[in-house]
Amino acid sequence: MVIDHIGTLVSNAPELGTGELGELPGAALVVEDGRVAWAGPRERAPGADTRVDAGGRCVIPGFVDSHSHIVFAGDRSREFASRMSGQPYEAGGIRATVAATRAATDGALLDTATRLLREARAQGTTTLEIKSGYGLSVRDEERCLRVAGRLSEEVTFLGGHLVPPEYAADPDGYVELVTGPMLRACAPHARWVDVFCERGAFGEEASRRILTAGQRHGLRARVHGNQLGEGPGVRLAVELGAASVDHCSYLGPDDIDALAQSARGGAGPATVATLLPGVDFCTRQRYPDARALLDAGATVALASDCNPGSCYSSSMAFCVALAVRELGMTPEEALWAATAGGARALRRDDVGHLGVGARADLTLLDAPNPLYLAYRPGVPQVAAVYKDGDLVSGTP
Repeated sequence: MVIDHIGTLVSNAPELGTGELGELPGAALVVEDGRVAWAGPRERAPGADTRVDAGGRCVIPGFVDSHSHIVFAGDRSREFASRMSGQPYEAGGIRATVAATRAATDGALLDTATRLLREARAQGTTTLEIKSGYGLSVRDEERCLRVAGRLSEEVTFLGGHLVPPEYAADPDGYVELVTGPMLRACAPHARWVDVFCERGAFGEEASRRILTAGQRHGLRARVHGNQLGEGPGVRLAVELGAASVDHCSYLGPDDIDALAQSARGGAGPATVATLLPGVDFCTRQRYPDARALLDAGATVALASDCNPGSCYSSSMAFCVALAVRELGMTPEEALWAATAGGARALRRDDVGHLGVGARADLTLLDAPNPLYLAYRPGVPQVAAVYKDGDLVSGTP
């Protein structure tokens, strides 16, 4: 298949075009066996069995959303309304979702997650990480991971989301459960281990125990950190070689330096600062300072954090627009962070770009160039979405 008459191709492969986005006007792209086989000026495009006319519109890599919580039950709209009336956001609202999730059937959980995945895909997301974290018992965490595994290969065990009510008087006992029986049951169904290293959730030592136990079971580390205030999350993530530390709303100079040093090359790949501006929008919390991170040389990703409490939005385009308006990012930086940056946060080199050999995960925008993602916020602009070269949403 050749996608022809592309107004602007954003490849995230600098060798194919200009700038870090590898932008190429008047382009074509050839897909074979689910991969990008060729990309370049349309007049040089090789022949193909099928031709798709992009009609002068823009093609970008599919969004890589590296942080979501879409396996859940229940509704927290009234909590949102209370926040908008002035009540502060606290992590404890998670407990309401835990109760509803435990009471839900597997089928109900799958129905909700499938609906949200379909919703995200229609908005251009082709890779979606999915966490557990609303079960918080051995049985319920395992079944949430089984549901997530039916929808994504990027599945994260988040038993360390919050201490459930039955362990309120014995938080150490809950950490023992997470690092013992729960991890043994859940590790076979996950690729990642995560922990909410934050006041009201888990402190530094408990977080370290959970992450290192997960690593011993072959899981790679991710961290929720520095969302509600400065804390140890960022430095712990870098210390343990975590793929990402997510939120990063409150960073001190040492945190920024640690992330920048990681990006400059140390013992392994960078720990990515994954920013979740939709959360800060929905909770009226402080936005992260992306400009400080980028200027220091840190690697930055954007993700939705789609969840029922603090950000019930699956729109990566919305995150891009917020990042440009509120986080100090340029439109180009924000798009890179929502595609290639998300791939870095998942330690993937086959998605987030449209270089030769990449998965043919791409989005056709009803716009002449990618600036429209920030230029026209809130307006549906996704015409068609392809995953592995197959049309999965929309009409080209």
